[in-house]
Amino acid sequence: MTGEGVLRPALTTALDSAGLDPAEVVRVIRRALEEDLTLGPDVTTNSTVPADARATGDVVPRTSGVLAGVPVAAAVFELVGGPDVEVGLHVPDGATAQPGRPVLSVVGPTRSLLTAERTALNLISHLSGVATLTRRWVDAVDGTRAAIRDTRKTTPGLRALEKYAVRCGGGVNHRMALGDAALVKDNHVAAAGGITAAVDAVRAHAPGVPLEVECDTLDQVREAVAVGVELVLLDNFSLEDTRAAVDLMRGSGVRLEASGGLSLDRAPEVAATGVDYLAVGALTHSAPVLDLGFDLR
Repeated sequence: MTGEGVLRPALTTALDSAGLDPAEVVRVIRRALEEDLTLGPDVTTNSTVPADARATGDVVPRTSGVLAGVPVAAAVFELVGGPDVEVGLHVPDGATAQPGRPVLSVVGPTRSLLTAERTALNLISHLSGVATLTRRWVDAVDGTRAAIRDTRKTTPGLRALEKYAVRCGGGVNHRMALGDAALVKDNHVAAAGGITAAVDAVRAHAPGVPLEVECDTLDQVREAVAVGVELVLLDNFSLEDTRAAVDLMRGSGVRLEASGGLSLDRAPEVAATGVDYLAVGALTHSAPVLDLGFDLR
């Protein structure tokens, strides 16, 4: 990187306010910049742009969508340009991007701006794509009790940012890692010798940790509830069996999460069964990027 590699207080505060760890954001950006600069400086920019040139540039949406990562993109420019770069955030994360309306402006050495451009756009475009897709799912189940929830099917190294983007789109987060909650899946059941054995083992090893059990059949749902599980994941259940599970749990306080085989078209009917969550891995593993560009004035 060409700058000092330290974020200014205003941007640090903006990241904090968004629920992001500024130090983690800096680590992600540094790693991304290393991919661009590991073989040397920006040869194209340094060949064509005078060292003393300065410019103003804008990050501008080409299409409409939900924004996520505006302060993250700003952090890229600050980390590359250091104290010579000034950033202005115009549209907050979670808002709808309007084509042609700048969401972020930067002023500084032209070389720094152009070196930072692609990394900044990669991050904000990807995160805004996640937020935009999430909003489509959230809108699809509007009027039901169901919330749209993400999974751990995230891009390695980008989980915190992608899950933040889900929140920007109106979704809710599942567990962040393997240690903050237990999810007993089919392989755990097989290894432990059954649902009851697996649940007992988790409670003995990690008492107090939130516990969810994946079930493939209604009989497994009954077994999970019998051992006191309060959150059940319905894996690839038909609509009929999903409704049956909801009826079975009515008034029990047990929450149900539908997972597997979900699509945006089917989301309304699955949500209408009365489940509490729809688990959607596609939010993070299949979201198309939102088209944003960087334009020098």
